[in-house]
Order: sequence, then structure tokens, then C-alpha cells
Amino acid sequence: MSAPEPSPGQAAAFGRPDTAVGGFADGRPTPPPPPVRPPPAEALLRAFGPGATGQRGLQEPPTGRPGRRRTAAGPWWKPDARSDPWRDPYAPVALGAPAVYDEGTQPGPVVVDAQGRKKLRFRDLSVRLSVLGLLAVLLIGAIGGGIGWYLTKTRDETPLLAPGTQLSEVDPGITREPGSVSQIAEDVMPAVVSIEVRVGQAGATGSGVVIDGENGYIVTNNHVVSGADDVEGAEIRAVFFDGSGSSARIVGRDPASDIAVLKVEKPGLVTAALGRSEDVVVGDPVVAIGSPLGLAGTVTSGIVSALERPVRLAGEGSDTNAVISAVQTDAPINPGNSGGALVDATGSLVGINTAIASTGGGSIGLGFAIPVDTVRDVAEQLISTGSAVHAALGVNTRSVTDGTRDGALVLNVEPGSAAAAAGIREEDIVIAVEGEPVGSSEELVVAVDAFDPGDTVTVEVVRGGGSTEVEATLDAA
Repeated sequence: MSAPEPSPGQAAAFGRPDTAVGGFADGRPTPPPPPVRPPPAEALLRAFGPGATGQRGLQEPPTGRPGRRRTAAGPWWKPDARSDPWRDPYAPVALGAPAVYDEGTQPGPVVVDAQGRKKLRFRDLSVRLSVLGLLAVLLIGAIGGGIGWYLTKTRDETPLLAPGTQLSEVDPGITREPGSVSQIAEDVMPAVVSIEVRVGQAGATGSGVVIDGENGYIVTNNHVVSGADDVEGAEIRAVFFDGSGSSARIVGRDPASDIAVLKVEKPGLVTAALGRSEDVVVGDPVVAIGSPLGLAGTVTSGIVSALERPVRLAGEGSDTNAVISAVQTDAPINPGNSGGALVDATGSLVGINTAIASTGGGSIGLGFAIPVDTVRDVAEQLISTGSAVHAALGVNTRSVTDGTRDGALVLNVEPGSAAAAAGIREEDIVIAVEGEPVGSSEELVVAVDAFDPGDTVTVEVVRGGGSTEVEATLDAA
């Protein structure tokens, strides 16, 4: 075996300099030749040498021929076994290159890559080892599951009842800031009552608000109590916040505004604080309190979503025939809220809930309340005289439009009315009152009702393709 040629780098580092003459060992004695290696011992030749004379390498396997393939029981007999110097007793001793294995040829499941990192090759794991590992995992799982099942079956159950148990409490308690819905409800609910009306075998419920606790006056809607007025055997009862009740009498009703006032003989009632309509703006938070669907003391909240909304109120089986300039709110209002309170963030009454816009009989976020200024004015008249008067023009109209301008078409004029005296005719279209535009028959009613009987107003009408203004002195209705 000859030594490999040195690389250029090795020759430059360790080679003989060009200027050197002769050998490095000039003058030294020549080393003796290497000793002759004696032949292998007779015992080694008998154990490992070939059986026939003149052969080299290992002797035949006990079966007389090499194995067909490598197995776990006989891994030594490979095709090159005879020429393997490590197995030949006659092979000379020599220093060879270190063993280097490619990743693809390294035996065993653990291999070393070119960077010296060890990796595991699962394909070289023996089937027996893989099966043993899988069985070990299954055995451990079965033992663990069995132990768990045994412990759950043998453990005694805890008692079902635990006498004297006390649950933990929240500490400190919840704080409620002034002006919150809960604070408003606490202040206003004592002034809101439920109204129960019974006529024969029929009954109905509504709500009311105490406006004079000293004298026992309660305001509600006309359509809540009109069915019991002047009916023999009819009964109206007010149920208060504390659960007590009292019979109520009708002081007066106003179908034109859907307001009625009741009186109870119960001293010391909590009176609601009345606000002012001019202080209410769109977006203000409001709270509705009443007895919707007969559920007394119900509180809902929302905002003022519109002001001065002309709304015609249906009779609902009563003589109510009103058009109001309503406060619109998205606070949920349902049947039974009628006559209840709509209050602002200070707890002041800003309206009496009276109607809802609904597609299926319940609240859809459109509720309407009579403004508090109207409530105060009509209630004072009813308490003073038992009736209320309103300004009237004396015309019947319907809403019309020509695509560019809206108005109220005069269908007929009442004889001797303010309209007749002012010269308003049938087929005239009213488009303004005192300079304020009128876009519908409801807006005309609201515009006229804003004045008092006897007031003179300017009415603009369209007639014959042109507009004209007339002066009308309003009647009392």
C-alpha cells in the first residue's frame, strides 16, 4: 500500500526547501530494515484459516456456504468477507486512512451528517424494536386507564347536602353615580302609578303620573279611562309603588290632546317634578317608566330621537281624536305604558307616553310622548274647569303634494268658522301659518293648536296657481 501524494498546501508547509542540498539525515547511519513478522500461530490458523492448502482469508461458515443475506443472527458473512484484510490472518500490518462513512452508507439508525450533527433514520430501526416500543406505549396506557377507572369506582361520593353553607359576597358593593338610570328610577318610580280599569267583565291597564300629591291628582291618557266615564258599574283603580291601591275618579278628559286627570283620596303621594319642553333637545337621554303589558314598575331607557313630530292618535276604542306635536324616543314603549312618565337625566317629567309605531303590536324603537308643556296646560284646565279648550281654524283637510311642495288641501269649510270668515275656500291648499311651513294636514292641526282661541294668525294658501295670505281669528274648540 503506497502513501497518498501530499497536497500543495502540505508540500509548501512540510516539503524540502529548494535550496537544501542532500538529505536531512546526511551523515547518519542507515536505519536497520524492519523486522520480519513471524507467521501466525498454529492455533490462529486452525481457528480462522482456510481449510484447503494455498487459500487465503477466512474459512467457510459452518454450513459450508455463505449466507444468502444478512440477518440479525448472522451479520458476518458478506460477499467481500474473504478479501477483507481485517478478517485475513495473513494480511500485513499497515496504517491506513481513517474510516469515513457517507450519510447514505452509514449503518445503524443514528447517522452523522457532513456538519457533524447526529440524526435518527427510522427506516433502519428493526421491526422487532418498533413493535416492542408500540407494545410498551399501549401497555402503559392500559395500566393508566385501569388505575383511573379503579380509583373512580372505589372512591366514596361526597355528601349531596352541605348544611350551613354560606356563599361569598361582593365587597365592596356596587356604587351608582348620580344621574344613572338606576338613580333616576329610584327617584321617579314612587310618583308613577298603574291604572286598572274594569267595565263589566272587561278590563284594561295603563299608567299614570302623580302631578299633585297633596290633592291626589294623577295625569294619564284619555284613551286609558274614557271607556269607564259615565258607565254604570265601571271602576277605576290606581295602584301605587308600595303596592297599595285606591279608587280613582275622573276629574276631566280632553280627547283633542289625549289627556285625562284622575283624583284619588290618598294623602302623602310623591309628586313628579315637571320639566320644560324648551329644555329638551334631540339626543338627550330619557327614561320611560310605566306598566307595559300589565308589568308595573317597568323601566326602559333611550334617547330623544326627534322633537315636534306631528302624530295622529288612533282612538283605540275611545273618543280620542288628537294630533300632537310629539316627543319621539327610542326607549322601548309597549301597550300599558300609555299615561306613564318620560323623564330626563335629572328625573324631571318631559312627556307622557301615549303612542307607539309598531308593525306587530310591540315596540320597534319608535315611541311618542305628549310634551310636558302641553300636559301642564291641559291638566291645569281640567283641574280648574273639568274641560280644556283649543284653538280651531274650522277646516277639514288632507295632505297633498305636487312633487316639489307639500301642503294641506281644504276639503270643506265649516260655516261660521274662522276659516269661513277669513275667506278660505274649498280646494285651497294651506302651505303656511304665521310664516311657518305646513306640509300636511297633521302639521296644520299642530300649527293652529300652538295658539290660543281669539288669536289672529296669517294663513298662506295656494289658489288658482298663485299664493295668497289671509287673516283668521281662531275659534275655540
